[in-house]
Amino acid sequence: MADSAAAPGPDELQRLRARVAALEAERAAWESRRAAWETERAALEAAARPPRHRLRSLAAALLIVLGCVLAPLGLVAAWSSDLVGDTDRYVDTVAPLASDRAVQNAAADLVTHAVMGHLDLPALLQGVPPEQRPLVDKALGGLGDSLESAVAGFVHDKARAVVASGVFDRIWTEANRRVHGAVDEALTGGGDGTVTLDDETVTVDLGPVVELVKQRLVDSGMAVAGSIPRLHIRFTVVESEDIGKARTYFRLLRLAGFWLPVLAVLLVAAGVLLAAHRRRTLITAALCFALAALALGIALTVFRGVYLDSLPSGVSRPAAGSVYDTLTRYLRAAVRTVVALGVVVATAAWLAGPGRRARGARQIWHAGIGAARGTADRLGMRTGAVGPFAHRFRPWITWLLVAGAVLAYALWPHPTGWVVVGLALALLLALSVLDFLAEEAPNEGEREGTAP
Repeated sequence: MADSAAAPGPDELQRLRARVAALEAERAAWESRRAAWETERAALEAAARPPRHRLRSLAAALLIVLGCVLAPLGLVAAWSSDLVGDTDRYVDTVAPLASDRAVQNAAADLVTHAVMGHLDLPALLQGVPPEQRPLVDKALGGLGDSLESAVAGFVHDKARAVVASGVFDRIWTEANRRVHGAVDEALTGGGDGTVTLDDETVTVDLGPVVELVKQRLVDSGMAVAGSIPRLHIRFTVVESEDIGKARTYFRLLRLAGFWLPVLAVLLVAAGVLLAAHRRRTLITAALCFALAALALGIALTVFRGVYLDSLPSGVSRPAAGSVYDTLTRYLRAAVRTVVALGVVVATAAWLAGPGRRARGARQIWHAGIGAARGTADRLGMRTGAVGPFAHRFRPWITWLLVAGAVLAYALWPHPTGWVVVGLALALLLALSVLDFLAEEAPNEGEREGTAP
C-alpha cells in the first residue's frame, strides 16, 4: 500500500515531463542568447581593438631574428677583441696552460728531443777530461749499452722538473705578455718575430726553457750539456689549415668588437618595443636570444673535435685540446652568461604577466610575505613611518631596484652566469624586503586603538 501511494500517477508523470521539457527549452533559449551576447561582445571588442599592423609585426619579427642571429657573432667579436686588444686579458687566459699536465708533457718532450738532437754522446764523452769522467759516469749511473735511451730519460726528467716548477709559470707568463701578438697573428695575420705563423701554425719559442734544462743538467754533473748551442724550440699554440681562411672574418669581428653585441641587443629591444604584445614578445625574444648563444656553445664543442682531428700526427692532441679549451673558456663563460640572462629575463616577464599561473605564483609570494609581516606585527615589530613611505612610492622604488640590477650587470667587467643568477637573487631579496615593509598608513581609529 505504501508503494502504491509513493508511485506517481500518469498525470503527475505527464506534468513532470512537461516541466522538464519547458526547462530544457528555457535552457536552450538562454544558451542561444548567451551565444548571441558572446558574438556581439566579440564584435564590439574587434571594433574597439586597433587594427592589426601586419607590417609592424613583420618588422618586429625581423628585428628580433636579426638580433638573435647577430648574438653569437657578437659574443665571438667581444671575445676576439678582448684577446687581441687586452694584454692582461690574454695573459690571464693563457696563464693556466703553464700548469696543465698535457701542456707540460708536450713541452718536456719538445725540449728533450731538441737537447738529445744536439747531444752527441760518444763524441762528447771522448772530449771529457779524465778527471771529470767519474762525475759523468755517476750522473749517467753506469748505463752501459742503453746509454742513449737512459740519457734521454735523464734529460726528460730534468725537462719535466723545469716545466713543472714555478719558474716555468713565470717564463710562460712573461713570454706571453711580451708576445701578445700571438693571438693577433693567428686571427689577423699580424705579430712580431717571437711568434711566427708558418704553414697555418702559431708557435711560441721555448728557448729559455732549454737553457734552464741545460743548467739543470750541468748542475747534476753532466758538464757536456753546457756545450749545447742556444736552441729555439717552437711550441705549437694553434695549428689549422683554416687559419688563413678565417683570418679575414676574425679581422672583421675584431673591428666590430664592442658594437656588434650592443647592436644585437638593440635590435632585439627594438623588435620588442615594436611588437603589439610586448610581454609575450619579450619572453619569446629572450628565450630565442638564449638559444642562439647556446647554439654557439654547441658549435664550439663540435669544432673542438674537428680541430683536433685535423692536427698533424706530430702534434700532441691532449696539449692541443688543453690549449683550445683554455683559449675558449671565456667565450664559453660568455655563452653561459647570455643563456642565464635570457632565462632570467623570460622568467621575470612571465611572472609579471596576467596569466593564471603567474598570478597564482605572485599570490603565493605575497601570502608568504604577508604571513611573515603578520607574525612581526604580533611580536610588536612595527615599520613606523617607513611602511607608509614604502607603500606610497613602491612603484618608483621597484623600478629603481631593477635599474640598479641592470646597471650593476652593465658595469661588471666580465659577468658570468653566476653573476646573473646572483644579481637576480639579490633583486628578488630586495623586492621581498620592499614587499615586507610596504603597508598602508593606519587611519585615525586604528591610531587611537578603536575600531575604524
